[in-house]
Amino acid sequence: MVDTRICSFCGTVIEPGTGKMFVRKDGTIFYFCTTKCENNYDLGRVPRRVRWTTAGRKARGKE
Repeated sequence: MVDTRICSFCGTVIEPGTGKMFVRKDGTIFYFCTTKCENNYDLGRVPRRVRWTTAGRKARGKE
């Protein structure tokens, strides 16, 4: 069975063989589907405040 991951920033499903895994010094693992998500995380943006993320859509009552 192939594992599918969920993007740590936007919440979309990452297909096997794509995306990027980032591990912090404390051992926390983050998965990113695109560099767009990775760069937004590096900038310190909160997913709830970004309109196109799953958390952002949920916060605005769209989903």
